[in-house]
Formats: sequence, structure tokens, C-alpha cells
Amino acid sequence: MIILGGTPIGNLGDASTRLIEMLGQATTIAAEDTRTTQKLLKALGIDNRPRLIPLHDHNEKQKAAEIVELARDQDVLVLSDAGMPTVSDPGYGLVHAATAAGVQVTAIPGPSAVLTALAVSGLPTDRFTFEGFVARKQGDRKRMFSAVAQDPRTLVFFEAPTRVAQTLTDMADVFGTDRLAAVARELTKMHEEVARGTLAELADWASAGVRGELVIVVAGAQRRDVPLDEGVAQVRVLVEQGTRLKEATREVAQQTGLSARDLYQATLGT
Repeated sequence: MIILGGTPIGNLGDASTRLIEMLGQATTIAAEDTRTTQKLLKALGIDNRPRLIPLHDHNEKQKAAEIVELARDQDVLVLSDAGMPTVSDPGYGLVHAATAAGVQVTAIPGPSAVLTALAVSGLPTDRFTFEGFVARKQGDRKRMFSAVAQDPRTLVFFEAPTRVAQTLTDMADVFGTDRLAAVARELTKMHEEVARGTLAELADWASAGVRGELVIVVAGAQRRDVPLDEGVAQVRVLVEQGTRLKEATREVAQQTGLSARDLYQATLGT
């Protein structure tokens, strides 16, 4: 079978007993970066020297078939550099190929930057959405934020430290300066820090420079009475970005409380 292994996101003490046992007996490991995996084995005091197969964004399509065939006869452990493979990391293509081929896939749960940041953010955790890495270009970023600006769920993003100040400024422009948020930095590491406040306050905080790996958590939009024409405008934005009309009307209906049928008909009539 294929075994997805959740690795520490910073603190080696978070490596689970199951992961350590598997690392000690694995004969084949597909790793996002084989050097990182070798360092992990050494840091955990594991003497096992398994076969290491690189599996990253640039070769996953080519390597997936090979790894799936190996997994028909042996267990193959799959690791990303930190956290759970497939979640903003390589692995999805491999899992898709394995399930299509009838090869069993399981996971050894482990640390998650998404859930850890959400838990310590101080923002609602009952409903949330993970939006992945923020777009690099400002125009793409603002379109990305506009698509979720009215979402009532808590929003979670990954961002690089070199862009976080501008990203928080763009978020304030789109979501509103008073929207509450949190920036979690270096989670589980020695210099862990969680900055909380409004987007305007956090943009000012980040302007002096921020280091380390970051997760941005933003409060969801407050539900308010939205006129039908405003809902139609939101539908149009989503359609222009490539969303199918029916999906766009359902999404806007969920965010605003408007009727999906009314939104659909009104959009067709404009």
C-alpha cells in the first residue's frame, strides 16, 4: 500500500510513534526532498537506510506510475518536507493514480500548519476553508480575495514572509481594514509567534519585516442583508473568473442567504 506520513512542521518532538516506527522499517520512501528526509532520519536517530525516490511537483506525473507499481508488492512511505503530503505539497497525483489502479492508500496522521494556526488564531473554528498559497501577482491576489470576500467561514492562507506585508495590505483593501485576522509565524518552533488584530493593524505590523514560515487566518464575512443586484454582481465576478453559472449562484447564495434560483434567473436576465 501507499502510506502518507505526516512529518513535523518544526518541532521534532511532534513526530508520532507510528511515524518513527514506519521510518525505522520502511524499505522505500517517496520524498519531496530526499535530503530533507535524510536529515529527518538522522535527527530522529533512525539507522534505517531505505531507498529514497524523489517525488516533487516537477516529476510527480512521471513518477506516480512507477511508485504505484512498487506499492502493489510492498509498502511505500510518502513524505513531504513538513506536514501531510497532498496538502499544498506533492502527493495528490500519486494518490489519484493509486486509487484509480486499485492500490490501497492510508495515512499516518501528523502535525498540520493549517489546523495549528486555526486553533491558536482566536477566530471561529466551527467552519473554515483552506485557500492554499496566496497568488504571487497583486492582480491575481485581489481576484482571489474578491472570490471569498463574502464567505462566512474562517479563511486560512499560506504566504511567504517577503510578500506578507503587501498581502495583508491587499486583504485590507478587499476584505476591509477592520476584518479580524491572525498571522502565525514559525509554528511549533522556538520563535513561534501569533500576531492578532485587524488587517490594517497586521499590515502595519508586517511592514517592518517578518521572517519564517507563515500562515494567515482571516475571520469570515459577517452575514448581512444583501440586495439581489449586489448578489448578481458577485455571481458575475465568479463567472468571469471561470466558475460555472450554477456553481457561482450556489456559492453566492450560501454566502449571502439569497435564493440560488433568484440569483440564477436574475443573472440570465441581465
